[in-house]
Amino acid sequence: MAASTGQGRGFTTFLVGFTGVCAGLYLPNKGLLAVGVIVVVISLFQFLKLKPLEGKPAIGASPITMKLLGAFLAALGWGITLFGMHLVDGTSGRIVLALAGIAVSLFGMIVVLPAAFNKNAIWKA
Repeated sequence: MAASTGQGRGFTTFLVGFTGVCAGLYLPNKGLLAVGVIVVVISLFQFLKLKPLEGKPAIGASPITMKLLGAFLAALGWGITLFGMHLVDGTSGRIVLALAGIAVSLFGMIVVLPAAFNKNAIWKA
């Protein structure tokens, strides 16, 4: 969702450029890849031009350690799930490791990350 026309234009430019980058990587077409990268860089400059117009954020910054911990737990859960498949040969062990990885990942996403972002929530003011 774009809050202004400029943000919508920049986001559309980014999507077109990113699609060009993906198509250029998939097809052996360096010209398409170069055009996609150029369009993505143009969208970056469009976003940077709009940044000063946004004003001051309504809430303060939340603690970075909680954010990093939540992201780490989410990634660790996927790591347990993916690498556990290579460590265990039996089906039962693989299921247990997959469920453990999913549980760790969900704990990071459902418990830790919301707690980090809700410390300075606007409704708690």
